[in-house]
Amino acid sequence: MAKKTTQIAIYGKGGIGKSTTTSNLSAALSEMGYKVMQFGCDPKSDSTNTLRNGKYIPTVLDTLREKNSVKANEVIFQGFNGIYCVEAGGPAPGVGCAGRGIITAVELFKQQKVFEELDLDFVIYDVLGDVVCGGFAVPIREGIAEHVFTVSSADFMSVYASNNLFKGIHKYSKSGGALLGGVIANSINAPYAKDIIDDFVAQTKTQVIEYVPRSVTVTQSELQGKTTIEAAPNTAQADVYRSLAKKIANHTESKTPAPLEVSELREWAAKWGDYLLAMETGTIRTEQAGNL
Repeated sequence: MAKKTTQIAIYGKGGIGKSTTTSNLSAALSEMGYKVMQFGCDPKSDSTNTLRNGKYIPTVLDTLREKNSVKANEVIFQGFNGIYCVEAGGPAPGVGCAGRGIITAVELFKQQKVFEELDLDFVIYDVLGDVVCGGFAVPIREGIAEHVFTVSSADFMSVYASNNLFKGIHKYSKSGGALLGGVIANSINAPYAKDIIDDFVAQTKTQVIEYVPRSVTVTQSELQGKTTIEAAPNTAQADVYRSLAKKIANHTESKTPAPLEVSELREWAAKWGDYLLAMETGTIRTEQAGNL
């Protein structure tokens, strides 16, 4: 009997560090002895670059445009520590739905029973989270992913994107869709940033899985075309990613979040805005954040 493959979707606003987090998660899981596939679902097709020394790989959609039929092994490439890398790709600029690559790639891999043949432990979908519609919602809507995590900083637009994702999960949860594992809090250095994320997850009835600080080590590693796990394995930042990997590997119970309505989110953000302004002008002390 084939072992069960755990399928996870990592969402996040563009530029928030989603692919960086996902690639380091994949690398850390592979270090733990798991067989991992990273499935890039962003039309930019750069999710797996740091697992392959900065190199791009042919995407599923590009390959399909060149030939009528594609065998899965033509679009699967191995990277750091044997991680299987796939990029779904997107349509030609200005034509079609950007999420079509996910739909096409997932269907192709299902038909050819790729996950079973490769005997994978984890498939990690790296999905653009600015809009949760069409193809981008496939891992949630179709119940392909068992657990969903979102990468979010304390910036409002990042929180806004996460809240939108929660709305999508809430909608599809009633028909067998994926559930939320929690928030990966990224670029958390200032104390108030942690307070903002902690308050947001409390408001939406979810949890923080890991706090990931902003670090120059990540930038240095990516300039080499590598993950932090590969380029700087003995650093504190690499250990943060290892801690995240252990938590996700042991994660078993995901839940339906309680997203805020837009008016509620705006009101919540305004209170934090007033607080940060007061803190900057010296009329409030940092330790008072917990009383918001």
